[in-house]
Amino acid sequence: MKTLTKAEEQIMMVLWQLGSGMLMEVVETMPQPQPHKNTVATLLKILVEKEFVRTENVGRMFRYHPLVSKEAYSSSTLTGMVRGYFNGSFSDVVSFMVDDNKLSVQDLELLLKQLKNK
Repeated sequence: MKTLTKAEEQIMMVLWQLGSGMLMEVVETMPQPQPHKNTVATLLKILVEKEFVRTENVGRMFRYHPLVSKEAYSSSTLTGMVRGYFNGSFSDVVSFMVDDNKLSVQDLELLLKQLKNK
């Protein structure tokens, strides 16, 4: 899966939140300070070209729909990060998080319980 810039990710976050939206709906949902509508329109065009978003004609305007789910993008991004920084080892990621005090013993126990239930 292609990667997104931070600005493109922000637009996708809004589209995932809205489900779909017109240009001004996307702009108004963006966090402050909101980017100019021309900037958002350009980013939406790029997202269409990257096949993350599709358009639907509504009169003379477009409604934008995400083609890639948040879950699929998150999974792809996380897997890429693990490959790039941890030699593909998710256990190394967990060890790193524990060593860096980002993951507690209680968190690990909860993860183990969730894994056992699946």
